[in-house]
Amino acid sequence: MSKGARVLRVVLACLVPAMLTVGIPFANRVEPRIFGLPFLLAWIILGTILAPVSLSLIYRLEGRANP
Repeated sequence: MSKGARVLRVVLACLVPAMLTVGIPFANRVEPRIFGLPFLLAWIILGTILAPVSLSLIYRLEGRANP
């Protein structure tokens, strides 16, 4: 396994939790509304959707690294 692949997996694993914890104070507002939802709620839903996507990318990278 190359060092670049390992770093990419760590970055993908940390991206969504960091987005949800660090980004919440910056996203804490009502306007603009996205699909009728307050911005903060849309931000949290986006994080919830991105979490399994990033984990599936990590899984695929892991599969390539371990044939």
